[in-house]
Amino acid sequence: MKLAVTSKENRLDSALDPRFGRAAYILIVDTKTLEYEVLDNMKNKNSFKCAGIQAAAMVSDHDAEVLLTGFCGPNAFKRLATEGVKVVNDQSGRVINVVQKFKQGNVVFADTANKEKYW
Repeated sequence: MKLAVTSKENRLDSALDPRFGRAAYILIVDTKTLEYEVLDNMKNKNSFKCAGIQAAAMVSDHDAEVLLTGFCGPNAFKRLATEGVKVVNDQSGRVINVVQKFKQGNVVFADTANKEKYW
């Protein structure tokens, strides 16, 4: 399974970035092998608006099935749901630890966004 995890840096031992649309990086992690691909999210991080929607498209384009993040806004959440990507909010700590927690089944899938719009 492929997970998308927001990250402050481009490594598995990085701290999870709590922001989805404006995360510095999004790591696409294979849960079986722990191999990962780094998606540079700087374009979305610095955009004036629609960062979450664009990040959601990027996650979907890389075939992630689940997003692990701290906060996901309503527009991004809707886009992810439309693409069949499940969301796990309220995550924190190191990316690798969040992935391991997911693999152990210690997560709850969100049924709604947990962050309001910025504008």
